[in-house]
Amino acid sequence: MRWEQGRRSENVEDRRGSRASASLGGGAIGCGSIVVGLIYLALGGDPGTALQIVAAGQQAAQSAPAANTAPSKADDELAAFVSVVLASTEDVWGKLFAAQGARYTPPKLVLFTGKVESACGRTSASVGPFYCPGDEKAYIDLSFYRELKSQLGAPGDFAQAYVIAHEIGHHVQNLLGTSEKVARKEQAAKSEAEANSWSVKLELQADCYAGVWAHHAENQLHWLEKGDIGEAMTAAKAIGDDTLQKAGQGYVVPESFTHGSSADRMRWFKAGMDSGRIDACDTFGKR
Repeated sequence: MRWEQGRRSENVEDRRGSRASASLGGGAIGCGSIVVGLIYLALGGDPGTALQIVAAGQQAAQSAPAANTAPSKADDELAAFVSVVLASTEDVWGKLFAAQGARYTPPKLVLFTGKVESACGRTSASVGPFYCPGDEKAYIDLSFYRELKSQLGAPGDFAQAYVIAHEIGHHVQNLLGTSEKVARKEQAAKSEAEANSWSVKLELQADCYAGVWAHHAENQLHWLEKGDIGEAMTAAKAIGDDTLQKAGQGYVVPESFTHGSSADRMRWFKAGMDSGRIDACDTFGKR
C-alpha cells in the first residue's frame, strides 16, 4: 500500500504503555482470559477451545509490557499507518453518508497495550481488535498484527488495513441502527445456535463494509499495489471461524460460529470491494 503521504486522523487515542492500561495487565490478563473462557463455554463453546483461550491469556500476561514501556520505533510506524487508514475510512464513509443525506460521525480508535477499559468492560488483547458501541470506539493492541503475520499466516499492510476497516464497519452498523436490531434478535433467539447466526450476519456485513471502504479508498487515493487484495483475502480466510476452530481443536462446529466461515468472510469482503455499495452488503437477506 502507498499510504505514507495520506492524511492522519485526529481521532486516535494512544494509550500504549500507559499506567491505566498496564495496571490492568500482568496477572489480571490471566484472570480476564478465564472470564472469557467461561463466557465462551456459556455460549456453547467447546471446552478444549475454552482452555486454549485461558492459556492464551496467561501467555499474554507473562509477555505484557511493563507500565510506561516506551513504544518501539516499529510500533510507532504502525501507529502512524493505523492513523492514516482511519483517516481514509473517515473520508470514505463521510462521503457515502452525505450521498444519502446523512452525517457520518467518526469513531475514536484506541491503541492500547495488554488490556484496556472501555464502555464494554475490561478487555484483554488476547481477544483481538474490537468495537464497543457503548462508547463508539474501536480498540486494538498493535501486537495483534504480529500474531496476524506469525501465527495466522496473514502478513502485509493491506491485511492490517482490512482489520481496521472491519471494526469501522461495526461503527457504521451502530450509526445505522443495525447493531441494536441484531442485539434484540440475539436476545429473543430461542437457541444459542440461532443467536450465533445473527452474530455471523452482523460480522459478515462488517466484512462487506470493509470491502466497500477498500473500493472507494482505491478509487480516491490509488493506494493499492499488486498483491494487496490478496493480503486482505488471506486475512479474511485466516480469521474465519472454521479455520480457527480446525487449528485450535481439530474439528469444526458450525452452530458455534459467531463471525462466519473463511469462505463467507472472503465472499462478503469481495462483494463490497467489487461493488462499493452499501446495499450490496445485505447479509441478512441472503447468505
